[in-house]
Parts: sequence; structure tokens; C-alpha cells
Amino acid sequence: MAEFFRGRRLRRTAALREMVRENELRAQDLIMPYFVVDTGDATFRKPISSMPGQFQLSLQEFEKQVGKAVKNGLRGIILFGIPKKKDPAGTEGYAQDGIVQRAVRLCKQRWPELVVITDVCLCEYTDHGHCGLVRKERGIATVENDATLELLARTAVSHAEAGADIVAPSDMMDGRVMAIREALDEAGFTEVPVMSYAVKYASAFYGPFREAAESAPQFGDRKTYQMDPANSREALREATADVLEEADFLMVKPAGPYLDIIRMVRDEFDLPVAAYQVSGEYSMIMAAAANGWVNGDAVALESLLGIKRAGADIIISYFTEDLLERGLVK
Repeated sequence: MAEFFRGRRLRRTAALREMVRENELRAQDLIMPYFVVDTGDATFRKPISSMPGQFQLSLQEFEKQVGKAVKNGLRGIILFGIPKKKDPAGTEGYAQDGIVQRAVRLCKQRWPELVVITDVCLCEYTDHGHCGLVRKERGIATVENDATLELLARTAVSHAEAGADIVAPSDMMDGRVMAIREALDEAGFTEVPVMSYAVKYASAFYGPFREAAESAPQFGDRKTYQMDPANSREALREATADVLEEADFLMVKPAGPYLDIIRMVRDEFDLPVAAYQVSGEYSMIMAAAANGWVNGDAVALESLLGIKRAGADIIISYFTEDLLERGLVK
């Protein structure tokens, strides 16, 4: 009889390791984010300097990019829009001919089976860069929660009207899932799911995204509505509230630094769990790979596998396109 555990028996060959592998990445697990710009320049394709390999795209360039990715096996996308003009109320966010609305219609015409998710927030469309309406009194600016809900609901309905498969509110206003669900139902979109950014932290890892979406706050920060990175029990309170308001998915953002939160949400709820591997996570891996400090492919795959192992069913990642194109995920 063996005197000690011989775990290496199941690691001896590649075939054995594959046979007993507990988790795997599949094409249908991954969502690719895109930044679509409202511009008259059909050839507009601007590299995002802090996110190597990522671009702001005109609608025409976006069509080319997605078309190529779909041929490589892309199953789902999430859209972020950059409007021609911004104002205090973010009106381009819920305009019927807004850039995201047009991008959605294009996608559903070209690739009906592609899952199109839309980010529902105002920060890309407001001139102050915050995720809701701002009230200023005695020199103090406050993001108004309840007044913002109506605009978020209008945005979600406009995306559904354009053909979005899923709407994903990322603003972190209290009650926005309920407001959006009620508005969708009243407009006849009872079958459109809500993927709530249920647990979204006020994270330093969002830095490169500010450039990509041109959404940096013009004053202050978002700590009054996004979560404190030190808190974990609060994550369950936020997720519970969204479940009660009829969210269909629960998202944790960022992903890598919050694997414990992903596991907590997975263990507590039976809804599908999404995780967003954010811009800072992507850019750090890309920078280390560019310097030859790590094997970029291996680290990217391992980071995504860690997110999956923690309990995420769906992962939003900027690595998606590249991994599919080179057959590293199928």
C-alpha cells in the first residue's frame, strides 16, 4: 500500500491532465468589449495608448472588426459609445439615433446570433463624466440617485428597441435594476434580461478605460456610488438587492483582484455570474509581456482561468478577440 498521496499519477501526460481538468475556457464564456465612436470619418480607428491592441472605432471600422472576430468564433460583445457631443444630462446616451443604438442595429442585421450586450450608464455621455445627474449647491456637487434612474431606464429601453439582447447597468445607482426592469416591461421588452454590475468597486484598475471611453470625471471621484475596495460583506448586500429587483445576471467588477468576491457571489446566488477583467488588468499583462517579463499568452489564459475557477460563468475581457483569432480558446 502506498505510504503517501501520489497526485502526480494524474499529471503524467497531457492526455491525462486534460481528462481530469476541472475547468476550461470556451468561446461562449468570453465577451469582447468595443468602443464605438460617433464620427463622420468612416476610417476612424484610433489606438488606445494605454491599452495596446485596443481601438476606438467608427461604425464602419467596428463592422469590419466584429465581422472578422465572428468568423473566428466570437459569441458575444458589450458596447460602449463615445458621442459627438456631451451635456449635463447625457442625452446622447438615450437618443434613438445614438452611436450605441446604431451599433446594435448594425450587429443584429449582420449577425443575428451574436449576443449583443449594452453598457447602460451616463458617464460616457455627460460633460462632467459622472454616471448620473449632478446637483450643485453651495459649491458642493452631488450625483443625484433618484433623478438619474429615469434616464438610465430610458437608455435601457432605447437599447432594447434597437435590438440589444441584454442591457447591463454599470452606474451603481441604488434602485436602477428595478427602474430598468419596470421600464422594459412597460415598453413590451419583458424578455430582455438585465445583467447588473451588481458589485462594482471604486477601483484604481479602471485607469486605461477612462482614456478608451473618454469618461474621466471632471471633478471628484466615484467613491460615493461605487464600492469601497476594502469591503466584502457589502458585496452580498448589493447583490441581494439586485436579485430582489429581478436582475438576471450578477456581475463583479474588477475580476482578478476580487476573486474572493466572485466566489462569495457564486456560492450565495444561483443566477449566472459575470466578471469583468478590466482595462488595468489587461494593460498590466500587456506591459509585462511587452517587456519580456512574462509569457503574455500563458498569463492571459491563466488569469482568465482563475476567474472561471472562482465561479464566473461569463468573463468580459479585452483578450477575447486575440485568443479566438489564434485558436487559444475555442
